[in-house]
Amino acid sequence: MSRILNIVERHTHHSSRRQHSMTMAIMRKGKQFRWQRKHLIGLRDLSAEEIHYILDTAQGFEQISTRSVKKAPPLRGKVVVNLFFEDSTRTRTSFALAASRLSADVVEFTMKNSSVSKGETLLDTARNLESMGVDIVVIRHNAAGAPKLLSRNINACVVNAGDGYCEHPTQALLDVYTIRQMKGSLEGLKIAIVGDISHSRVARSDMWAMTKLGAEVTLVGPPTLMPADVGRLPVNTSYSLDEVIEKVDVINMLRIQFERLGGNPFPSIREYSRYFGLTVERMQRAKPDIVVMHPGPINRGVEMESEVADGTNSVILRQVTNGLAVRMAVLFLVNQAAAETPA
Repeated sequence: MSRILNIVERHTHHSSRRQHSMTMAIMRKGKQFRWQRKHLIGLRDLSAEEIHYILDTAQGFEQISTRSVKKAPPLRGKVVVNLFFEDSTRTRTSFALAASRLSADVVEFTMKNSSVSKGETLLDTARNLESMGVDIVVIRHNAAGAPKLLSRNINACVVNAGDGYCEHPTQALLDVYTIRQMKGSLEGLKIAIVGDISHSRVARSDMWAMTKLGAEVTLVGPPTLMPADVGRLPVNTSYSLDEVIEKVDVINMLRIQFERLGGNPFPSIREYSRYFGLTVERMQRAKPDIVVMHPGPINRGVEMESEVADGTNSVILRQVTNGLAVRMAVLFLVNQAAAETPA
């Protein structure tokens, strides 16, 4: 920790007093709890204390996005690569901005223009990038377990930006960060996650994060979009949105992943929206202070009506904003752990 503190102090010598104070506050928290993970693969294995620590660290970085100079020095001299094998707008851009605001150099990997299109393996690609001096690999891959595979075979830090149907940890972290902003705590909250649960890595990471922080989670959707092992998960299940809409404090509406549906899990889009869409009428029966969330992109008129997505209870754009601070915190912490880990 002292080594990191010295690095930060050197880099902040010519920074603003406010920036210096923010960085020192994050360093002081390290005396109470020591972050030791150089990779972030998922939230299932994280403790509640570790999740809270990430959120607290993100709070320290939140103010950077509001300053005229949106930079802090902790990752100066480091190289972060966005290794994305699936399309992405919010997550890729958020990680790129987060790394840039921590003063890292950012490399954008595009599979279409890479040697992967010629048959190069994932491991060979990652090892070649590491040989060029990459310090942190942010990976999104359609194969579950790809981030864990990399973490076991390269020295660089690995951050999971979504793998298969497995996890999307930083999305869940920004979700619980947003809920904590709005409600103060997740302890005792009733949260509904609604929609295409079976294909959603967001739902899985959300479930682990929310339950570890004390929330009661209910998965809501048609039986055809529920995972086969749902009965073994630490959640409630419901096949009726009308059954839960009046009881919950937070509702997270998931996108129907049409590109992954292997058939017709419901009769029609209209039928799905009728039973599981968040409409203005359903919102009138919900608690007045219900928090409405969505990981994006939204299929308007399917998962929710535009009036709801743009309404006063919606925190969808706040989630996007908070994603920057959360991802800055994650990049900062894995880099810190790597610096303290013997080679």
